Amino acid sequence: MVRRTRLIRQATAVAAALLLSAGLGSAAFAAGSPPTPNPDAAALGAYWTPARMTAAVPDDTGRGGSLWARTTSPTVDGPRPGEFIPPSKSFDGIPQAGTFFWTDASGKGRTCSGSVVRSPGRDLVLSAGHCLKGYSGTSPKRHLGFVPQYHDGLTPFGIFPVKDNGVYVSQEYYDRGEHAGAAYDFGFAVTEPNQDGKRLQDAAGAVQLLTGTGFSHAPVRMIGYPGGAQKPLECLSWTTKWVSDDPADPGTFERIACDAFVGGTSGGPMLVPWPGGWAVVGVIGGYHTGGNTPQVSYSAEFGAATQALYNAATTGAPPARPAS
Repeated sequence: MVRRTRLIRQATAVAAALLLSAGLGSAAFAAGSPPTPNPDAAALGAYWTPARMTAAVPDDTGRGGSLWARTTSPTVDGPRPGEFIPPSKSFDGIPQAGTFFWTDASGKGRTCSGSVVRSPGRDLVLSAGHCLKGYSGTSPKRHLGFVPQYHDGLTPFGIFPVKDNGVYVSQEYYDRGEHAGAAYDFGFAVTEPNQDGKRLQDAAGAVQLLTGTGFSHAPVRMIGYPGGAQKPLECLSWTTKWVSDDPADPGTFERIACDAFVGGTSGGPMLVPWPGGWAVVGVIGGYHTGGNTPQVSYSAEFGAATQALYNAATTGAPPARPAS
């Protein structure tokens, strides 16, 4: 317990020292010719009124205590006897983390979390595969956009439409499904500029994507948007290696204990300190689409498959498609 308390204090100190640098925005990243206003983003912003955004509900309703997980898993991983569960708190967010908004086939507003990652096109969002898998190249966009640092019905940097054919999910995830393919539960969305013509990274800054760094990280700052809340949650903790106990959800995952991460937080980033701000080493998802309980979350491993998907998204390669 002494070690854990010391780790949390260290994490708090490191995070506090980096908060200012984590907010790097257009002053640090501005580049290129003067922006041209984007009428598509203006139309999307007109659709997503504060009332519609506050009424939107999470798409990942199984995350944080799904009936599927409770009834089919041979052993349900959750808080262990005597395990310290770091608390979470709501706050106004950071520019590099935000939430997707879209409408489902019935017209209901939906949400899922994401984060802006550095890319050559300055336009890339990282999330969970199960958040993005419904948007193959042939699927209707249905008002799909990303809002960095959304809180309280506000869009401080505007809304960024997702490009046609701009959703990248691994072919393995499409082919195996969200449970058998849990080890591939990550995805990227390529965005258009906002209504002022600013690219996403120029407006909000970005975090560095890290792959191949293993499963154990500390300190870790996890951020996600819980369903029904108008502010994101953050929590300071650490990740460890978790080998799945469920043959229906095979793989090896990052495991992190943080309280109150429920539906809507899927796709939220697991961040570590990085020169100039933050780097992302995982997203809420993977094993049982993110976890069985609100106290313990997971991420698919960020390895060669994640890097390959990032490369496809940043080079404009044709996105994978679900089997017909």
